[in-house]
Amino acid sequence: MDMQPGLPRPLRIACVTETYPPEVNGVAMTIARLVQGLRERHHVVQVVRPRQAGDAGATAGDGHADVLVRGVPLPRYQGLRMGLPCTGTLVRLWKQHRPDVVHIATEGPLGRSALLAAKALGLPVCSEFRTNFHAYSQHYGFGFLRRPIMEYLRRFHNATQCTMVPTQALHDDLRQDGFRNLMTVARGVDVRRFDAAHRSDALRTQWGAGPDDLVVTCVGRLAPEKNLITLLAAFEAIRRTQPRARLVLVGDGPMRKELQARCPDAVFAGQRIGGDLAAHYASADLFLFPSTTETFGNVTTEAMASGLAVVAFDYAAAQRLICHGENGALAPFDDTAAFVATAARIAAGLASCRVLGARARASVMALDWDSIAAQVEGVMLSVMRAETPAADYAFASARHSSV
Repeated sequence: MDMQPGLPRPLRIACVTETYPPEVNGVAMTIARLVQGLRERHHVVQVVRPRQAGDAGATAGDGHADVLVRGVPLPRYQGLRMGLPCTGTLVRLWKQHRPDVVHIATEGPLGRSALLAAKALGLPVCSEFRTNFHAYSQHYGFGFLRRPIMEYLRRFHNATQCTMVPTQALHDDLRQDGFRNLMTVARGVDVRRFDAAHRSDALRTQWGAGPDDLVVTCVGRLAPEKNLITLLAAFEAIRRTQPRARLVLVGDGPMRKELQARCPDAVFAGQRIGGDLAAHYASADLFLFPSTTETFGNVTTEAMASGLAVVAFDYAAAQRLICHGENGALAPFDDTAAFVATAARIAAGLASCRVLGARARASVMALDWDSIAAQVEGVMLSVMRAETPAADYAFASARHSSV
């Protein structure tokens, strides 16, 4: 792929993230696809991330090679780590090998260290708002922290020159909450990997589903913030008219045992990746996504690309991509009764459900990752060429820490 016309050379980009494959979550996957897209456009991308199990060892970086820093397990989120503060390390590294722009994908201790280091060196900085941490707090007994978390996020992002958000609705909400310098940049989907062509009759048989049986699925972390009790309520309503329907949950998390006890007939497939994940999507018929805490919801686009009818609440990716009754179905935001009723209605006709799925795939075919990488490239160039806007320098003037 070609860079933007007129670029004299590839950009040197430092991409800072607390999570990255082989960790399995939407943030890790989309950051990796963005990095791949930018590299395919010939840019030099240095990924700064916590060291994971299996990595050879931490390094302070070699030029623009990837940088692995110390990390610790993320509380209550098995399998993920967060980076420890390392501002001094990044200052020394970027002083010697100066990036053109720093892109911060997550707002944890590593992201904050990157922001402080970039400000100390006068580097252009852009960021992404990827996770509703303030909304998650109420699901883990920390609802009283919602306001200070939002204050931290606002100060963090307002100290960068641009914050990318995936939907216009989120853009408008954050602007009302005092966030500045927002830019809407959509998320992509790999329409070659996620395709109805990967449907597997053998997998459906393994689930106990015949050719004319409805398979309902949901993909994601089995955790309180995903509102999975509403999913079970919807499936119970579906079973009243479709007694042979099967429920397949792809993913893992702290609610697995509770969900197994509530719905012992469900198939718990665990975490799946790559072609195996694509086959699990494509072998279902109906995708139910009851979460109300998403910034985007990448699984929505993956399900649509896989040819599934999707029922979701009217916000985030679903609001942007689904036309109710044409290529999926929407329920009013956080209206559990409406979600359950909508799911039962869509599930009642298998043939019409599959028609919705075919239309869903057609509607996301243009969301290829190269076009998204091109948009991000444009944002980075704008940040590099603009004068630094007024920012919360009180946040960025803390003493540097080092490791």
